[in-house]
Amino acid sequence: MILCLETATPICSVALNENGRNLALRECEGQNAHSEKITIFIQEVMDEVGVRYDQLDAVAVSMGPGSYTGLRIGVSTAKGVCYAANLPLMAIDTLEAMACGMKARLGSQCQASDLLIPMIDARRMEVYASVFDANMNRVNETAALVIDENSFSDLCGTHRLWLFGDGAPKLEKVFAERPEILIQKDFNPSAAFMAPLVEKALQEKRFVDVAYFEPFYLKDFVAGKPHVKGL
Repeated sequence: MILCLETATPICSVALNENGRNLALRECEGQNAHSEKITIFIQEVMDEVGVRYDQLDAVAVSMGPGSYTGLRIGVSTAKGVCYAANLPLMAIDTLEAMACGMKARLGSQCQASDLLIPMIDARRMEVYASVFDANMNRVNETAALVIDENSFSDLCGTHRLWLFGDGAPKLEKVFAERPEILIQKDFNPSAAFMAPLVEKALQEKRFVDVAYFEPFYLKDFVAGKPHVKGL
């Protein structure tokens, strides 16, 4: 029984998984959704299934890349639950979980030669992205990419590319002349997508240090200039 938290993007998502399947899910999108909803969602999924914290096997948190604030809230909450209930913590790659979700959504549409490219918006024409094949093997490491019409040319040819996540829709015009690139709209990260990854991590006992674990930000946080007079 694993409590899963996903807060890497504007989506706040909490799931309770057992043996690789979702038992309960709560999620929403909006400003301040993470700070306002995450603990409420945790209690709701626990109550829905009728599980106590001492019955959990672990807590899993989406590790990034993604929103600095969202990741901090998710990881801090996960650590708090782990400390309070004496549970191990697992960190799940956000983009890998997204790829798992898209592969499940595509079903038979996903051909053996296709590539899955989850993307998280990093503003302007930049995205956080990684590339996976149809068997969920990582082809390219996670990177911050500035996209133009020539991006991913090295991957085309015999491959179709599925682009998805909140960084993908803004690329429609960029790739309008690239029929091999298929952009999927309305796809967001979800704690539900973590199910197969957390089950495998639990079996392999791939836990992180609760005290010292830090999210994978990919890029350094840059604070905005305060607009309060005198600061």
